[in-house]
Parts: sequence; C-alpha cells; structure tokens
Amino acid sequence: MLLHAILNWFLGALALWLVARIVPGIYVRDFGAALIATIIIGIVDAIVGPVLKFFGLPFIILTLGLFLLVINAALLKLASLFTPGFEVHGFIAAVLGSVVLTVLDWVLRRLVYVRI
Repeated sequence: MLLHAILNWFLGALALWLVARIVPGIYVRDFGAALIATIIIGIVDAIVGPVLKFFGLPFIILTLGLFLLVINAALLKLASLFTPGFEVHGFIAAVLGSVVLTVLDWVLRRLVYVRI
C-alpha cells in the first residue's frame, strides 16, 4: 500500500515536470520542486476542490462539465501560490496545464501499472 502511494506520488510529479516542459507559462524549478508541488496540489484539491465544485455545481451542469476545467485551473494556480519553485503564469496556461497534467498522469499510470 505504501509502495503504491509512493509510486503514484512519483508519477504525479513526473507528469507535472513534463507539463512544465510542454506548456508555456508553467515553470517547475526541478524534480524536487515537482515532488513538493504534487503534494500541495493534492492538499489544495482535497480541501478547496470540493467547496468550489459544490458552489460551481449549477455552472458545471449548465456547461455539461466544462466548468470543471475552470475549477481545475483555479486549483492549479492556487497550488502554485503556495509552492516555491512552481509557477503558473496566466489563466490559459493554468487551463492547458490542468488538461495536459490530467492526460499525462493517466497515461503514465496506465503504462506503469500495465507493466507491474
């Protein structure tokens, strides 16, 4: 169980580090900063995410779920405010970064867990 959590943490940090290389406007100083940022993103998503999703529920329903992109971008931007070495410059970078981060994280987990 602990190994599974550590592997998920490492894969999330790798995905974030790759996002910083792909999406202009997102900066991660090094892999250590990506590891810390992954923890902060998880904490912000666990604490602030449900509140934003609850109050944004009418917009989520009205836009057929597309408003979740805005919420995820806001959460990513908020996490960058608390993390040294991790910066998100602009709303478009936050939206693109959250989409690419989600896709890369999913792909990396599928590649690793198929091999294990």
